[in-house]
Amino acid sequence: MAYLSAISGTSYGQRYDLVKRETVLGRHPECDVTIEVGAVSRQHARIVKDDAGYKLEDLKSRNKTFLNGREVKERPQLSDGDLIRICDVEFAFHDVDQVGLPVATSGENSSRIVHLVDDEAQDESSRHVRSRLDIRGSKHGSQLTYSTEARLHAVLQISQNLARAVQLDDVLPKVLDTLFQMFLQADRAFVVLQAGDELIPRWVKTRNDKQEESFRISRTVMKEVMDSKEAIISMDASTDSRFNQAVSISDFRVRSMIVAPLLDSEGNAIGAMQIDTMDRARSFQREDLELLAGVATQAGIAIENAQLHEQVVAQERVQQDLQLARNVQKAFLPLDYPQTDGLGFYHFYQPAEHIGGDYFDYIRLSGDRIAVVVADVSGHGIAAAMLMAKLSAETRFLLASYEDPAEAITRLNQRMHQLDVDMFATFCCLIIDPATGRTAIVNAGHMLPIWFQSDEQIFEPGDETAGVPLGVLEDVQYECSYIDLLPGQRLYMYTDGINEAPSPSGQMYGLARLREKVSALKGSVSEDGQKIVTSVENFSAQLPQADDMCLVIVQRD
Repeated sequence: MAYLSAISGTSYGQRYDLVKRETVLGRHPECDVTIEVGAVSRQHARIVKDDAGYKLEDLKSRNKTFLNGREVKERPQLSDGDLIRICDVEFAFHDVDQVGLPVATSGENSSRIVHLVDDEAQDESSRHVRSRLDIRGSKHGSQLTYSTEARLHAVLQISQNLARAVQLDDVLPKVLDTLFQMFLQADRAFVVLQAGDELIPRWVKTRNDKQEESFRISRTVMKEVMDSKEAIISMDASTDSRFNQAVSISDFRVRSMIVAPLLDSEGNAIGAMQIDTMDRARSFQREDLELLAGVATQAGIAIENAQLHEQVVAQERVQQDLQLARNVQKAFLPLDYPQTDGLGFYHFYQPAEHIGGDYFDYIRLSGDRIAVVVADVSGHGIAAAMLMAKLSAETRFLLASYEDPAEAITRLNQRMHQLDVDMFATFCCLIIDPATGRTAIVNAGHMLPIWFQSDEQIFEPGDETAGVPLGVLEDVQYECSYIDLLPGQRLYMYTDGINEAPSPSGQMYGLARLREKVSALKGSVSEDGQKIVTSVENFSAQLPQADDMCLVIVQRD
């Protein structure tokens, strides 16, 4: 089985198994691989599995799809180690038939394959380690004993290369470039980072650009260095028993190597750095171990800072996308009150997050009737908001298509059920004739409207015909209840963000308190509506809003 591993972006380190015949990548939440970046198309690209393997296809996206740095125009075959880039997000394609992981090459646009080899555990006595150095040191970093000139040179080089680096792809190649200036005997250098439970090779540099395109390094050694937080020098790999367990010695051809852990500001291992040489006559010494440990100390902090910067940038993009989604959702909701003779209106809508699942609407129908709708999609956030948008469009269409409101809501329920999503919506609809006050009520599992008549009398009509929420059962026939709304009377519709608003002591605002508030109101529709909202907000005493809130009031003048 093949899979993708995210090597940049907010999903860095996440694995996506390619188990389906077609795997779609894009910004839409229903994509198999969701990329929450505004510049990514809703359905940006896809990977198609056939008898020959896996192929990559761009789905006519705005900002194109790139494979190993080249724009995808046809349907190229994917090979283990290929890099797929969509905007600023990059994925590595892996196939279980090949063990290698691709990494970018310092100073080039090409990529090489690094194979992390699992070696059987060896006793410390059997490992050819010349020296160890604990680089955790004090809270101020490791204390090195290398010559003053070399230490100063290393500090200057690292400072120049890392001071302004704010992205991982800037940090890693600069670190490796520095290593080749410090260690003239080095033939290769690697940086491996921890991503969840996996080690991911992120960059490789070679002394000779014409060196082989595939390398093998020991995962066991990397993990040992990270666990112990000690830098080590290994003896000749030709006599190192760790390598014999996994692969032939000729595959390594390493004569000497140094491996140092990369630690963050709290001393946690976030990866490892390795340099090695293939020249037996130029093996690394104790001083080299100390110097690389110093490089690793600064590089670890630089990498951590770059990761934090990437997270901040990604979060800012998410916030921008959420604000855009909030603006789009507002477009689905009424901006003004209906100008209808004989009726007055008030509404209040406030999602708990940037966007929500509560919904209300005013819909003009034939015969000068007007439909007033309030609904609440289960949950809140992006998924609820998307279902709310679907509900809004379908409600408008079906109420305009069917004279009988009960039949329209029956059809609406069927369409919502056919979406086959694990969500539902409570729904209440009033169809009012302004001239006569005749009002039809269709209720799908929502709170009953509060009917304020006169002399502080209130009723909650429609209980006898209320049905189940939309989308729960497909074969439901909804029914209408009818009332006559007289001049001066009101109907209050609301979602559970009102009556279930919590207090600091854990109590709910409750229906009893809402009924009592309604029966005591004597002002205009807008004044009384605002009084209810203020009462709920005061009850919650500035607690974070627990749920989306919606209140709609209709009065017959």
